[in-house]
Amino acid sequence: MRTDDPLLQVGDDSLPPVRDVLAAIATGLWRWDNASGTVTLDAEAARLLGLPARAQTLSEAGVRSRFHPVDWNEIYGTVQLAVAEGTLAEARLRIMDETGRRVLRTVRSRSKPVMHGATEAYELVGTLQEVTEPAPGTAARTPVTGDWRRSREAFLLDAGRALAEARSTEEVLRVAGGLSMPGFSPDGLAVFGVEGERLTIIGHHGHEPGDDGPFSAMPLDTDYPAAEVVRTGRAVYLSTPEDYRRRYPAAWPLASRFERQSWAFLPLTVAGRTMGAWMAAFTYPVSFTPDERSVLTTVARMLAQALSRAGVAESERELTEGLQRSMLPMLGPQIPGMSVAARYVPTGGGLQVGGDWYDMIPLPSGRIAFVIGDVQGHDVRAAGLMGQLRIALRAYASEGHRPDAVLSRATRFLSGITESITYGSSGTGADEANEYDPRFATCLYVEADPATGVLEMARAGHPEPAIRMSDGTVLLRPAAGGLPLGIDPDADYPTTRLVLEPGETMLICTDGLIETGGHDLDTGWSRIRATLEEYAGEGEPDALEQLADALVQAVHGPSSHHTTGPFADRREDDIAVLLLSRTGHPERRTDARRTVLTVAQAEPERIAGARSHLRDLLHDWADDDQVDSAVLMVSEMLTNVLVHTDGDALMVAEVTGEPGARRLRAEVADGSDDLPHKRHPGELASSGRGLVLMELLAGAWGVDPRGDGKSIWFELYEDAGASGGFVDVDDLAMDADADVPE
Repeated sequence: MRTDDPLLQVGDDSLPPVRDVLAAIATGLWRWDNASGTVTLDAEAARLLGLPARAQTLSEAGVRSRFHPVDWNEIYGTVQLAVAEGTLAEARLRIMDETGRRVLRTVRSRSKPVMHGATEAYELVGTLQEVTEPAPGTAARTPVTGDWRRSREAFLLDAGRALAEARSTEEVLRVAGGLSMPGFSPDGLAVFGVEGERLTIIGHHGHEPGDDGPFSAMPLDTDYPAAEVVRTGRAVYLSTPEDYRRRYPAAWPLASRFERQSWAFLPLTVAGRTMGAWMAAFTYPVSFTPDERSVLTTVARMLAQALSRAGVAESERELTEGLQRSMLPMLGPQIPGMSVAARYVPTGGGLQVGGDWYDMIPLPSGRIAFVIGDVQGHDVRAAGLMGQLRIALRAYASEGHRPDAVLSRATRFLSGITESITYGSSGTGADEANEYDPRFATCLYVEADPATGVLEMARAGHPEPAIRMSDGTVLLRPAAGGLPLGIDPDADYPTTRLVLEPGETMLICTDGLIETGGHDLDTGWSRIRATLEEYAGEGEPDALEQLADALVQAVHGPSSHHTTGPFADRREDDIAVLLLSRTGHPERRTDARRTVLTVAQAEPERIAGARSHLRDLLHDWADDDQVDSAVLMVSEMLTNVLVHTDGDALMVAEVTGEPGARRLRAEVADGSDDLPHKRHPGELASSGRGLVLMELLAGAWGVDPRGDGKSIWFELYEDAGASGGFVDVDDLAMDADADVPE
């Protein structure tokens, strides 16, 4: 036990140490850590369990083998009740010898569970003391053989449940190696398989690495017990080394070095076919009574079923992952002036195939098209439609069509093939399963000019892209969009144009990256934004690849989920990620941020998006009142363009300077030659306060005529003393349709 254990330090200085007192009354101390599966014993507790009398730490399975299996099953329920109620767990336990066939003594255990926070992990701290009087009603069950049937049934139920939950061959072998059989426990395990006419070792437990070398790739006609079991389908039991040497003299030199005393080789049979053999070896003699053979035979059957299921599942995973990889493209050669990284993670359920995809398409113009999309569903049909749609998009793009035309053709294509499945059914047989099952797909198509960084994009119901600026600021980039592909064959898809500056990175992804872990669009984007902003790998080799890995890890890491469970269970949806970065040094200073946004006449609702966009740009601005002022003035300027002109509004916002002394310059340009002028509206007037607002809130402002219209601009300075006084913007809040006087 640890010397700092509080149980060993309780008492007054006038009393002897607790350790000495417990040793004097032949009472042992033990601690069971449920989280690590280990049990720590002091010297007296180890002696009572029939172990060498010294302090030691054992595995749970090692300690469990010293107790009578029936008593262990009963004490487990008692412990769980004590953990739930916070009470003491008391029980009498029979201690068995190393063979598990003779009762050495009976001990009384008293323990107290100690919980670790809000988790399910706990420790049991308690004492062991030998007792002579039998517990009431237990005199008739002292011999082990009296409870053999009950303990065997309990063990087989537990083993069947554990093997049924194993999902891979490796996990099946791990479970088999941890089985503690009633009355006897094998020290070495090995599972043999068959490849052609040779015996192979699938896995082993209780042996050192390399011990399996002489036994692998044996011909099936070899004089070796496992080979005979595979050939005949009948078990082989060897109770003594003499039996082994007499029956298999050629193989005995290979087995003798392990110093085992008994061996059981059993066939692994599934559907009447022997698929391999299972070896259980013991360090002590085992007579293999009918009851023992029955247990071993049942375990072998369960093990064979578990290995068969695991093999089928692994083959399916390999097949579906290969299918998905073959459908996804490899990113093309290096793009001068740009770098690209992509990730695809399939869902953890079902067939692990789905409709998410990405693509990179060289265009006749010398530009590059980047496509990302998501076909509805996570089944084979979704994967098939995804493959067809990806080929169609590649064909339309290769013809030289603009982004809006590519998506317009794609929605007609998808509508056509889903309608042919829906209405082309014969109404019988397999066709009936496809009836009334139309599918749609979201898509984002980006055409990039590597030389200038100009991006033109069209969006079909897909999440908007995010831009990470050179200083780490992350903006969600509003992009005009239309309906998902396949819903309306005549849908239109407006184009959004922006410039990716040197040092900036664009993220486009499917909704799996955003919503996995129980998140919605808002909280999911917040998680992704934090990952993008915190990433500090710029300038390192493969920096974009590292950022892609960080994004996937942020979504699949345990801390990002509301529930626990195996890793695969947390893959709720497919994930496709595409990162596009413009390389080279920024033309402006690295402390500058700049964004450009267009608000079309037909989309006045995008003014709200522009306000949110500007707030994101000023997320670390020192004065919140100035941020409110900037948002109010930009909203006023955009609204007036839509109300008083026939054209679209172009907003350009730029932040320059060092933190604490930065300048914001925002301007809104339009195609009208009519210049605004200042008016003096009455108290009840609903408009005419635009320029008054600019004078009160802006550090500087003005109107610049241009050849094809005008530009209204203002500046704010982060140092409030440099711009004069500011007023409460709540007192100047105006209706969304307020205009600038002309």
